[in-house]
Amino acid sequence: MAAEQPAEVEDAVGYFLQDMTYHGKSDRTRDAYERVLREFESFLGNPSQNPTGSATPVEDASHRDCMAWVHTLRNRDVAPSTVATYASYLHRFYAYMAQIGIFDSNPMSLVVEEMDERIDTNPARREVSVPEMRGFVHQIRHPLDHALVVTLLKTGMRVGELCNLDLRDISLSVDEPLADVSTRAALDGRGPSIYVSAEPSVGTTSNGEVRTASNKRKRSTVVPVDDELETVLLRWLAIRPDTTSSAEPLFLGTASGWGQRLAPDAVHHIVTSHATDAGWYRKGGDREENVTPHYFRHFFTTHLRDRTGDRGIVKYLRGDVGGDIIDTYTHNWGDRVRETYESNTYSLL
Repeated sequence: MAAEQPAEVEDAVGYFLQDMTYHGKSDRTRDAYERVLREFESFLGNPSQNPTGSATPVEDASHRDCMAWVHTLRNRDVAPSTVATYASYLHRFYAYMAQIGIFDSNPMSLVVEEMDERIDTNPARREVSVPEMRGFVHQIRHPLDHALVVTLLKTGMRVGELCNLDLRDISLSVDEPLADVSTRAALDGRGPSIYVSAEPSVGTTSNGEVRTASNKRKRSTVVPVDDELETVLLRWLAIRPDTTSSAEPLFLGTASGWGQRLAPDAVHHIVTSHATDAGWYRKGGDREENVTPHYFRHFFTTHLRDRTGDRGIVKYLRGDVGGDIIDTYTHNWGDRVRETYESNTYSLL
């Protein structure tokens, strides 16, 4: 289907809001987006506020316009969590409009990438030490739960990316568990590693299966698997149920949904159940207090960045960079990424 041309859309915000209705979003959600997007639109249209000094339509906004708007929010003493929420609304607006061909690009991509750093280093967030996390992992006995938690902690991947992993996406030093699997060519010669694709998204077919979760990487990434994670994955593979999916998902349900690919909600339930037992999760608690799958991404980022002092490699492993930067790390993967990772990763077992 051909993408609509920008000239056909007179009110881009209105177009997006109407599509939100078509996608089944609630009136409350739609109203929240409208309030934020119209405020941004008004900011762009005021020459005395925006960086260009002239009225700018939303489709022509640059990343500097977006950063300037975020800056005005901070100057109004808007709470950091609210700033992040408003920025996510704007990011989703531009990402959607670019995806369907109305806009050429998403100027919020770079802004959100930099804001992720601020969110990850939020001083109000619960801080868990490596020994404390090691004790938490030790208390998880179920092979599936244990494998999920250790994989998230050792790789920093998002929960949707975890759910989208197939057997073809992993390479281990022990051949037997994957003897009948044709692994990705990108894993050849890498040693034990995991390929995290940038491609899967909700509703699209990947490796023969319609996906219910999206990956959000700028580019596909190969993440090293250390001895601890390999041990945990081998334990899981030894008892992993059979599946009817030709995609051969790595992580499958062992209770309800037996043999079916795990969904993000199931992983969230598993993690928060164990976090509740540890006193790290309270129903109704905020993101600073509660430990969820996303907290493990924060833990990975904070501790690996502190240990390596190399923000670039951490960003590569998180999937936060693209273009020439990721090409550089991909080319020097063995010398830089694996060696740096294995020399600095924390022990959980």
